[in-house]
Amino acid sequence: MSVGRSTQVAGRLADGRAVRVELDGARIAAVTDVGGAPDALILPGLVDLQVNGYGGLDFNAPDLSTGDVSDLVRELWRRGTTTLCPTIITAPEAAIVRNLRVIAAARAADPLVRHAVPAVHVEGPYLAAEDGPRGAHEAAHLRDPDPAEFGRWQEAAGGLVRIVTLAPERPGAAAYIAGLARQGVIASIGHTAATPADIEAAVRAGARLSTHLGNGAHTMIRRHPNHLWAQLAEDRLAATFIADGHHLPADTLTVMLRAKGAGRSLLVSDSVAMAGRPPGDYTTPVGGRVTVRDDGRVTLPGGELLAGSGSSLFECLSWAATRTELDLSTAVRLASANPSRLLGLDRGRVETGAPADLIVTAPDLSSVLRTFVNGVPVHTS
Repeated sequence: MSVGRSTQVAGRLADGRAVRVELDGARIAAVTDVGGAPDALILPGLVDLQVNGYGGLDFNAPDLSTGDVSDLVRELWRRGTTTLCPTIITAPEAAIVRNLRVIAAARAADPLVRHAVPAVHVEGPYLAAEDGPRGAHEAAHLRDPDPAEFGRWQEAAGGLVRIVTLAPERPGAAAYIAGLARQGVIASIGHTAATPADIEAAVRAGARLSTHLGNGAHTMIRRHPNHLWAQLAEDRLAATFIADGHHLPADTLTVMLRAKGAGRSLLVSDSVAMAGRPPGDYTTPVGGRVTVRDDGRVTLPGGELLAGSGSSLFECLSWAATRTELDLSTAVRLASANPSRLLGLDRGRVETGAPADLIVTAPDLSSVLRTFVNGVPVHTS
């Protein structure tokens, strides 16, 4: 039933309650228990802090347009992600600045895109240069932290950069992190070969997050001490995890989540342009050739080195909820409320008065049936 912008949806919440949810404009007007409900789940819209691209579109493409940004955001709405941080990776400064300007312009042109994109994540270029920690980032463009460059990013983006991933062993990293912290920007540790002392120095300087912990590292590291244990043990660091079934095995993710705790753990997709595409070899606008395998794994050609994720955050949520000990409510919290809180947003909950960012899904998490962004229906399957 719909009257004006008032809409009602019925289903079960993540905790199993059968409810009717009434949306009135941009807010949830009421959540009412009912005797029976359709065989569907009503969940808060997912919040993805690390999205490089999806469905053939790439936030890092050299010819990125405002239309591409809008199309990519809308594609992710169909996949259950209602809030996202476009992620710009290692590149020459001019390329980073150009695409930050395009993303800012796309937000200015469309109020719903502006709502869905509250921040940008810049992953690099201040990363470890060694093979393994470097991942798929281009070695030629890696460099040491430069506060002046960050200032130029923010000028281009209109202050939109809210997360920067860097390797804390880089010269000048501690001072750079302290400068970010003073501006309210989240410094995140990632793609690193740091020592535990480097991790401690970064946290003292103000680092608050670990980027896709367990990945962006050497394939073989010292048993202990090492930077993974140091980050897991550090309660001042939250951590993101890629739960696509390829970046972390189920037992590894389970142990890491136990160590970090549900309150400090977040799920991200780290999806790349070839996510959602059929298996095959592709040429991407960033990084050259990649292979999408039959199981969805995205690698550099001829090897096992991952080149980002081929999954949406909804698919990561589904995998985590079915392959680890996480119950659905906790898995949803890691993919919605926790990243929302990290960004200082009031999203990620299905409660009276909450923002009307919702998804309705199949009960087995196999598909997204409906999506609402700021109370506006933007997808119906």
